[in-house]
Amino acid sequence: MLALLYFGRDVLIPITLAFIFSFLIAPFVRALRHLGLGQTTSVITGVLVVTATLLAIGAVIVQQVGAMGASLPKYQDTIASKIETLDELTRGTLGSLGGPAGQLIEHFTNENSSGGAQPVQLADGSVKTPVLVEIHEPALKPFQLLGKVAASVWPPLETAGIVFVVLIFVLLEHESLRDRFIRLAGGGDLRATTIAVNDAGERLSRFFISQFLVNIATGLAVWLGLSLLGLGQALLWGTMTAVLRFIPYVGVWMAAFCATLLAAAVDPGWSLALMTLGLFLAVEIIVAQTIEPKLYGHTTGMSPLSVVVSAIFWSWIWGPVGLVLSTPLTLCLVVAGRYIRALKVLEIMFGELPALTMPQNFYQRALSGDAHEIVSSAKRYMQHKSLAEYCDGVLLPALHLANFDLKDRAITPDEEEKVTSSIIAVIEALSGNPKWWKKRKRSSVLTGGGIGRQLRERRISDTGEWQGSFDVPAGSLVLSIGLGSAYAELATEILVRILREQKIDARSMSYEDLDKPTPPEATPELVAIVCLVSVNPLQDCELMTQALERMRKDLPHCKQFALLLPSPFENADLKTCVFPTADHVSRSYDDAVHRCQLAMKGRATL
Repeated sequence: MLALLYFGRDVLIPITLAFIFSFLIAPFVRALRHLGLGQTTSVITGVLVVTATLLAIGAVIVQQVGAMGASLPKYQDTIASKIETLDELTRGTLGSLGGPAGQLIEHFTNENSSGGAQPVQLADGSVKTPVLVEIHEPALKPFQLLGKVAASVWPPLETAGIVFVVLIFVLLEHESLRDRFIRLAGGGDLRATTIAVNDAGERLSRFFISQFLVNIATGLAVWLGLSLLGLGQALLWGTMTAVLRFIPYVGVWMAAFCATLLAAAVDPGWSLALMTLGLFLAVEIIVAQTIEPKLYGHTTGMSPLSVVVSAIFWSWIWGPVGLVLSTPLTLCLVVAGRYIRALKVLEIMFGELPALTMPQNFYQRALSGDAHEIVSSAKRYMQHKSLAEYCDGVLLPALHLANFDLKDRAITPDEEEKVTSSIIAVIEALSGNPKWWKKRKRSSVLTGGGIGRQLRERRISDTGEWQGSFDVPAGSLVLSIGLGSAYAELATEILVRILREQKIDARSMSYEDLDKPTPPEATPELVAIVCLVSVNPLQDCELMTQALERMRKDLPHCKQFALLLPSPFENADLKTCVFPTADHVSRSYDDAVHRCQLAMKGRATL
């Protein structure tokens, strides 16, 4: 495959350029068709407009480069003086550079330090001044000059001609090519594949158009800024900025480097060079950090590392053209990976989306014992979401993953201890315990006493045996009861901590604790809500029904809530789990907390 890309670059580069341009021109062609023009007329008009634009850009660059070349001799003394100054500052290091750069620097420094050839004393005592000799090649004949120009101009003209022809046929055969791609992607589900292909094409077109407009705007800003600074050929540097910005990360700084060099050459001081560099820096920061994220997302849809790697790879295969095309090419592959199963690996490797979901990432970090990273990630998540939403979307699914592996005995005792410690640390940190990092005693995640009971005991050590005082107003407590397993106790403890964070006096107990004696001051009137928690609703359906009936009998004045937390990785059919005696059935922490707040009428009881 690499050999095909490398040796076939003379054919593949123009074809690729044609397809890239087709994404850019396709919306314009569709707009012309909506105006009533035919397909062929719209395509030819669109291609001619793009060709005229490119020719205009080329003409501007040639004219500006010619003007700059004509004006440089006026600044020869300034250039020589600054090169000599830099050579002195570097103690002659610049002059020792090899290649054309070293020869140029040596030429300027020698020319500045000596007014010409020095007299030489011969052996007979006479003094003579050497005559400088310059060797010039004979002037080329007209046909030789024409052949040399044609040899240098023909390759880009050949590529441009192929791009022009292929682009026309790609746009003319747009519908046919789309149908072929649908067949390639999978014609079994025609509707889904059509939606996917149309979505991919629209995404790519929007990205290329957005990038084109942003680059044009950046070039205009640089042109206006340099014109105000008084730098010559400002239009050239604005145009080069717009063109080179298609090269990811380094393109704009290539234009900035050249413009800064010119500013240093034409200004006797260094102020113009510094202001030029500052202008590029300010414009790029504003565009890259403010405009681009709002216009087409925080990135191109690829991870920053993949953008750099793709630039290196495509420039190695196809040279400078590959460097310019690296981001569009890789973006096409990433978009294709979203919809073609065989190319899914490309989306995983180069796409912006995380390789692991947040629950998977939580569990992976827990297996490594990296509680600090989990807590940091959780706090970033909770900058925009609540603790209840974090527990629903991340913590609870991660606990189910741990439960699966524990039941299958797929984790070692050492990994089990790390998972236990990490879960304790996260729950304590998010519920406001400032000493969450302290080492915990070893405990199984979901067996034995369980960390749910351990967390409750740690809370009891701060609040007292009954998790708080009974000297509270009637109807101010929420009693949470876990059903079925130690895992349910953990889920119940999480609910209690979420409610207490909302200033609701929530307390927990296991279903077995209902048979234990309670202190005389613990009167039933103190309880406003009873919330029964199950993590395996299908298995606990009968037990939940019995518990609701018992609570209705023991605490008839209380609202009865059922919180069902099945595994999100199993398609549990909960239609058979009907609890007519429950006042409300929740399937998430967020909903349960919201219902408790409504039932308490917004009263804070802590």
